[in-house]
This record gives sequence, structure tokens and C-alpha cells, in this order.
Amino acid sequence: MLAAPFHLVVTMPYEEFQRLMGKAGLSIKEFATLLDMNPNSITNYKKIGKVPTHIAVLVYLLSSMKDEGVDFYPIFEKIKSYSKD
Repeated sequence: MLAAPFHLVVTMPYEEFQRLMGKAGLSIKEFATLLDMNPNSITNYKKIGKVPTHIAVLVYLLSSMKDEGVDFYPIFEKIKSYSKD
């Protein structure tokens, strides 16, 4: 178990992010739409060559789910339904 306070900054190379996006079967636009983000916010990371931890974790999970045959779209639909309440 990690002792608090714990702060870990992890980044993923943009090239790896793009590879995992391909594995997940997503375009930048589709990924941004799922996260309710502007696609330019995602592509701007290319300039610095890395994506932040939360984006890296999400794309890794989505590509892993795709590898395992898990449809991740219903998860995003359920999350979006919360905003209708």
C-alpha cells in the first residue's frame, strides 16, 4: 500500500498513445467525443510528445478491453446518462 501523500506523474509517449488508439479502433475525434473533449485538446499533446496520465490510462484500458472483446461504448453511454438525471 502506498503511503499518503503520494503523487506520481506518469506520461505516455504520443506515439504509444496513437498505437493504442489504433488497437482500440478509435480515431482522435472518436476518443475526444467519448470523453466530451475537443479533439484539438488531444492533438495538442503531440506538440509536447506526451499525453498525461489520465489520458494514458484511459487509452490503455480501452485498447485492453478491445483486445478482450469487451464493448466499451455501453460504459460511456451509462456515464452520459448520469448527466440527464
